[in-house]
Amino acid sequence: MPDLLPTLFLSHGAPDVVLRDTPASAFLRGLAATLPRPRAIVVASAHWEEDSVTVETGRTPTTIHDFGGFPAELYRQRYAAPGDSTLAARIGAMLTDAGLKPRTRERGFDHGVWTPLLLAWPAADIPVVAVSLVRDGDAATHHRIGLALASLRSQGVLVIGSGSAVHNLGVLAPGQPPASWAASFEEWLVRAVEAGDAPALTTWLTSAPDARYAHPTPDHLMPLLVAFGAAGANAKGRVLHRSWDYGNIAMASFAFG
Repeated sequence: MPDLLPTLFLSHGAPDVVLRDTPASAFLRGLAATLPRPRAIVVASAHWEEDSVTVETGRTPTTIHDFGGFPAELYRQRYAAPGDSTLAARIGAMLTDAGLKPRTRERGFDHGVWTPLLLAWPAADIPVVAVSLVRDGDAATHHRIGLALASLRSQGVLVIGSGSAVHNLGVLAPGQPPASWAASFEEWLVRAVEAGDAPALTTWLTSAPDARYAHPTPDHLMPLLVAFGAAGANAKGRVLHRSWDYGNIAMASFAFG
């Protein structure tokens, strides 16, 4: 029987994390060595939203460079992991059974998928299936998506939510320590994750300090709810990494189980 895997929330930060030596990139480069080798990886990325939850079905998904203004070297990066149509179909059935009315699409891997995977599993030899967020879906909806996928962790499949613990691109401050509002939200998030506090996490907009400033849009926090749910009911988290990038981007990452 496969090892019971944790589920992960990884803060992927700016896409150039793959080119820079930072505490977060060093953490991601060492991540695979701390885990059993998964037979497949499922990623819910902050950068893919659809009207209903959607599953990537491509056999050879392309690498999407969904950003601008970075060095040319970044646009030459490719992550050529295969898809897994059988797993994609099973995920679709699990979501259907949970009443979530999933769709399917061949889309490719956006940078929320490929930047952390390129650092952690650079050989790109593990099949990857991407799953979308739900546009305008709340935290409870994304927690429910995760709960629908909870049995995957006993089947050797690693479920990852890829976003950022604090993500407000309008107030970056490279070279500066995090602002008080950013630090207060990140500290609240760590406490809630470690407690497995589902009521707090699913009402984060009203429960957390400086929530709307830490996340002007919710897309980069929703993957955490997917990862939290995918660990099963009554899951708790533990901190894998905490650091800051560009001043106010929190790179905290967690394992749930």
